[in-house]
Amino acid sequence: MSTAASEASAGATSTAETHTSTSTNRRQPFGQGFLDTISTGWAERPDQAPPARDQAPFAAARREAVSAAFPGKRIVVPAGELKQRSNDTDYPFRAHSAFAHLTGWASDAEPGAVLVFEPLATGGHDVTLYFRERADRTTSEFYSDASIGEFWIGPRPALDGVAADLGLATAHVDDFEPRDGDLVVDEDDDLTRFVSELRLVKDSYEIAQMELAVQVTARGFDDIVANLPAIIEHPRGERVVEGVFHQRARSDGNAVGYDTIAASGPHACYLHWTRNDGAVVPGDLILIDAGVEVDSLYTADITRTLPVSGTFTDIQRKVYETVREAADAAFAAAQPGVKFRSVHEAAMQVIATRVAEWGLLPVTAEEALDADRGGQHRRYMVHGTSHHLGVDVHDCAQARRDMYYDGLLEPGMVFTIEPGLYFQIDDLTVPEEYRGIGVRIEDDILMTADGPVNLSAGIPRTADEVEAWIARGRASN
Repeated sequence: MSTAASEASAGATSTAETHTSTSTNRRQPFGQGFLDTISTGWAERPDQAPPARDQAPFAAARREAVSAAFPGKRIVVPAGELKQRSNDTDYPFRAHSAFAHLTGWASDAEPGAVLVFEPLATGGHDVTLYFRERADRTTSEFYSDASIGEFWIGPRPALDGVAADLGLATAHVDDFEPRDGDLVVDEDDDLTRFVSELRLVKDSYEIAQMELAVQVTARGFDDIVANLPAIIEHPRGERVVEGVFHQRARSDGNAVGYDTIAASGPHACYLHWTRNDGAVVPGDLILIDAGVEVDSLYTADITRTLPVSGTFTDIQRKVYETVREAADAAFAAAQPGVKFRSVHEAAMQVIATRVAEWGLLPVTAEEALDADRGGQHRRYMVHGTSHHLGVDVHDCAQARRDMYYDGLLEPGMVFTIEPGLYFQIDDLTVPEEYRGIGVRIEDDILMTADGPVNLSAGIPRTADEVEAWIARGRASN
């Protein structure tokens, strides 16, 4: 049975309280004996409050920053609702990133929850988390509502337990009343920008979670390499890549942080190829862009490009090592106090220089790099080199430009470095031997006071390392 879809098969009728549903053609009546006895015969629920989770004090400090920035304002941060997938089935719930960041409630957050900052006359705010507490077993919600009933979805949290877990006052969502003048995330521009910029510099808890996400992601890439024979054998090997990585993400984390890109052959030239329905053919390259989201909702974002046969051809190696050279130049440029956009500019210097040397540009590299009149090299790399990373894969996206792209790199920032070169299969501006080759190398970088640290450096990066990695995977089969 599906989740929400199965509601109808056990819908209550008679005089019992019911949950409104349009699936009346699937609703079956309960006998009176069921209705008379369903609320009795249950053991007492354990009533032991958990200790506050590790993230609780960090989330409290973030709430203090929000409170200080908006004195006298009532602030509302919704977790969001379930989203329909089809008919009466929903996508897995994932709380709004600002809500998770400010509460510490992550993969276990409840749909419909709302974090509310009530302004105090004396200054500051009282902060309360509103959500729908688990239903008493004397109500029909317990057994008849497939969206929230515990007979359907399992135990739900109690107000007191969540309060202790998060170190935060809680109340039933029915007690929450929106008011005119509320500042609501994603509705108020100033608040939305502030909570996004609040994530630009990570605290120690967040950094540890990012390190964990990278570690699990690295294991997922190892799984792919180990399964290359089965991947090659299947007519839709890209799907097998996706499935292998997803198994690691679900077993060791919460989920994938974004749809996995498993792009083999010419598909690697499509920047966001997520159809993943192609074959993985020896002689081609496969570009895999994937990241595990751990239970705290922090996600990695890593790309490796592999020769399916285990060995790069000469032209593949030339393109690959140029992309690595661009990545290394960007890494060297990433230092505390420099502008974030300097990272991209360093990578572009290498890309423009190399494609000009190969005779692919109608102008010199210097002319191509001219900010106003150039850009010819961008035909082969249209995306940026870096973005911030954290509880969102493209974290802090609502931040102001002067805080993000034109902002200064600071210790505690986590971001990607991901240059690439993509020669479309039908691009007549490049020699035939380049066509259909797409390469990207992406790493997750932590800025420290002493300079950048590549969190994903343990995943093979050089062409030689990648070939040895694939050879080890084959030897283990």
